[in-house]
Amino acid sequence: AVVSTQSTGALVSKMAAAKVIKKTTDLGLKCYKIAAPRLQTVWAYSKVELAPPKLSELGQVTEKLAKMPLNLKSGAWKNITVKETGQNALIAVEMYFWFCIGECIGKGSLIGYNIPGATHWEARI
Repeated sequence: AVVSTQSTGALVSKMAAAKVIKKTTDLGLKCYKIAAPRLQTVWAYSKVELAPPKLSELGQVTEKLAKMPLNLKSGAWKNITVKETGQNALIAVEMYFWFCIGECIGKGSLIGYNIPGATHWEARI
């Protein structure tokens, strides 16, 4: 039997497409197997860490705020480990970024405020 080159080319491209689809699905399954347990861990932590404070936790906040001047006077802040300092720095950076995001949302743009009368900067003599 004689096979034309057109059908051979079509057969080769179908085989190549099937190979690409199989490799893509295999890669997707591998990614899912790797990511699923990690995402479950992230979800468990985020439910705890991103939840708003409970009323029972507000008492702890007032206690810590009341102890803060005493800790500053006694020098207890000098006993903070490098790990705690790093964590506090990351929290401060996160708070700054959330502040910046809120500013951008509030002003409605990424750059500058729209101040009436301040849009034309002509030199007048």
